[in-house]
Amino acid sequence: QVQLVESGGGLVQAGGSLRLSCAASGSTLSMYYMGWFRQAPGKEREFVGAITWSGGSTLADSVKGRFTISIDNAKNTVYLQMNSLNPEDTAVYLCAAKILVGTTWTDWGQGTQVTVSA
Repeated sequence: QVQLVESGGGLVQAGGSLRLSCAASGSTLSMYYMGWFRQAPGKEREFVGAITWSGGSTLADSVKGRFTISIDNAKNTVYLQMNSLNPEDTAVYLCAAKILVGTTWTDWGQGTQVTVSA
C-alpha cells in the first residue's frame, strides 16, 4: 500500500502555470506506477498522465505539449508541471498508484484543487 499526499494547487489566471507535487510513502515504490488524474464538477475522472520510478512516462492527448510529468526518486515525489493553463483545466487533481503489473489504480491521494480563471 502507498500513501500519497498532493500539494501545489491553487488559483491561477488563464495562460499561467502551476506545479503539483505528490509525496509518496509506504511499500516498495519501485514496484508502482504513479499517475495523475483530474475530476471536474459533474464530469468523469480523467487520466492526465503516468510515470514509472525509472522515468518512463505518458500523457493524455488533451495535455500533451502543456503538461510535463516527472519524478524525483530521492524525494519519493512525483510532479505535474502545468503550463498554458485554461479554464477547462479547472478540476481536483489526484495522485494515484498501482502495481506495475496491475490494471487497477489502488491507492489515491486526497486531491488538490486547481482553478483557472478566464
